[in-house]
Amino acid sequence: MQYTLHIDINLPRAEVIALFKNPDNMAKWQQGFISMRHIYGEAGQPGAKTRLYYKIGNREINMLETITAVNFPENFSAIYEADNVWNEAQNSFIALSDSSTRWKVQHTFKFSSWVLRIVGYLIPSMFKKQSYKYMVDFKAFAEQESK
Repeated sequence: MQYTLHIDINLPRAEVIALFKNPDNMAKWQQGFISMRHIYGEAGQPGAKTRLYYKIGNREINMLETITAVNFPENFSAIYEADNVWNEAQNSFIALSDSSTRWKVQHTFKFSSWVLRIVGYLIPSMFKKQSYKYMVDFKAFAEQESK
């Protein structure tokens, strides 16, 4: 399953990227985020691996983030692996003006369980909705942070 989403943020591109890159900000815009533990490589660089911990409802989720490309503003890509789910997120940041930035993300999901394959096929909007919610939450955080 693949899809692309974007959102416009009322901040200069350099500010958006600085807020996005700072791991201390994750809890401020990713609902359910608990903590992270760096486990391999140079943090924030290609090849780095970090374990991310979330609690969503009653469910605890941990996923492995592997950074695959860092070339801001054109590309920040990472692979996220959790139970039976593989997700590649390719992020780009486009300056719309001196004070406005478009954050674009292309997601590719692969599922290793047949149940998730069926869910991904029948209800792809569930994944898109969650991805877009994080984008909306980041926009709100970033614009509020700049005030």
